[in-house]
Amino acid sequence: MTGGLGDWFGTTVVETGRLPLFCLFAGMLAGFAFIRFSTRMIRAQVSWWPGNIEFPGAPAERDGPERDGPEQGTAGRNGGGLHVHHVVFGVVMMVAGGITGFALPADADSGWRAAMGALFGIGTALVLDEFALILRLRDVYWSKEGRDSVVAVFAALSVIGLLLIGERPVVVRDLGEAVGQGTPGEWAVDIGLSLFNLFLVAVTMLKGKYLSGFAGLFFPVVLLVTAVRLARPQAPWARRRYRRGPGGEPGRKLARAVRREERWHGPLARARVRAMDVVAGRHDDAATG
Repeated sequence: MTGGLGDWFGTTVVETGRLPLFCLFAGMLAGFAFIRFSTRMIRAQVSWWPGNIEFPGAPAERDGPERDGPEQGTAGRNGGGLHVHHVVFGVVMMVAGGITGFALPADADSGWRAAMGALFGIGTALVLDEFALILRLRDVYWSKEGRDSVVAVFAALSVIGLLLIGERPVVVRDLGEAVGQGTPGEWAVDIGLSLFNLFLVAVTMLKGKYLSGFAGLFFPVVLLVTAVRLARPQAPWARRRYRRGPGGEPGRKLARAVRREERWHGPLARARVRAMDVVAGRHDDAATG
């Protein structure tokens, strides 16, 4: 078993030059696990855990209502001083790892590239773990919106994992084949297929099926199914194209979409939320303003 795994690793990762990508994946996974453990220890007020990095100072201006964030201690609660979020350390790690990785000569030892990949991966995890904060410019770490950070981390890990085993987005494959073949007819066919796949991705996303749209970038057969099915009732497609009756009651398509949402998507969404809370810590049910 060990020999088989080692052979697979050597053939799929090392010999294909994907060792830095593997280290990026491992560093990102380890960084996410550590920072979530840390913030949960801080939230639980465990006395022996080192906690936040804060500097005393004058009261800071706040954007939005005051509430305790993922790592706020005394200074954060009193509105004074400087609280350093871990996204800051993530940005520093990404800059250091990225610049060093690009600066290494082409014949540099692969160990250095792997190390920079791991550093970049850890930094990426710290940044994406506060993706919801960056998106909204307020601390929503433990709120309902904070789950967007968990989704962002797992989306990035999924993409890296697919690239690691040799999968590429179908658009990249089509354009790569066009570049390799080069005849005008083949260019037209491959570019046409790429544009058609991107159109199906856009339709799928507008219908509120984000996971299917993401999967369709790598496996286009998914798009052929999801792009023609009903949209989710809150999706932009449903709001624009599914009509309501004279009294505001849902039309036939919208009513079917609501029934399907209640029957299938509702239980799946609740199960996904429970799984995220197990992995990343329980979030507040109420959204913050």
